[in-house]
Amino acid sequence: MSARTAPFFIVSSGRSGTAMLQKALAAASGVDMNHEYAVQITQRLAVRRYLGLADPDETRRVLRDTYLAALRYSEATHWGDSSNKVSWLIPELAELLPDAKFVHLVRDGRKVTGSYFRKLAAECYDDRATKILQAHYDDPSANPAPPPEKRYWWPVPRKSDPVADTFRQFDQFTRIAWHWAEINKVILSSLSRLAPDRTLFVRLEELHQSPRAVQELFRFLNLPYRPEHFEAFERPHNVNRPQDRLLEASECARFYPVANAMMERLGYANREEYVVKY
Repeated sequence: MSARTAPFFIVSSGRSGTAMLQKALAAASGVDMNHEYAVQITQRLAVRRYLGLADPDETRRVLRDTYLAALRYSEATHWGDSSNKVSWLIPELAELLPDAKFVHLVRDGRKVTGSYFRKLAAECYDDRATKILQAHYDDPSANPAPPPEKRYWWPVPRKSDPVADTFRQFDQFTRIAWHWAEINKVILSSLSRLAPDRTLFVRLEELHQSPRAVQELFRFLNLPYRPEHFEAFERPHNVNRPQDRLLEASECARFYPVANAMMERLGYANREEYVVKY
């Protein structure tokens, strides 16, 4: 790794502003900023690591061949990746990169679940791809791993998880709601083991509303802040369908049983759902 390149990672559930942060931080001087770096490698690795199909040694080897290789040849003062895939790989990345910082970016789970379901349904927890991964996890020797396409590699519950059997009956929307809750649970657990000065918790909604929140993000990453940086957070990015709506009653009935505990933990339980204005 270049001695003058400082690594950092934006970790989240996805659909939480990771593309927005990539654009905003890429505009800062000296930053080599990525969105879902080497995604076909890292997404597959992340799911296999979460499910115990990849051990720590394999995980560290792949991370050395991707992230550490990128950092080694970077000429920037800062190198970052804004990616939900990294969320499952925090312990190994933190070990390999002891100076790396991590920003936990969260968004109201109702907005995340609705966004995934309405805008990325073809590549996120569809019935067929989920069954294929589940079969591989149940018996890898009889069911070879699927190809590294994004649609196949979304975690299912570990066999020891109390919800593992129930998950098999979930529909696509409920699987996505579970994903939002579980990935944030994993992030919180992983970051709790790091020194406080290596982590920052931030809500997307606050970045939209408060220049002070954006300024704090830049300060944490040791980046110079200019008032125009806040402008990048005022309009949504990575929007293939510029439309939004509140969850319907039937969707709420599926969302809350699997995600309400995390809504409370992240401070969203008593907030009214909002509609994004494009």
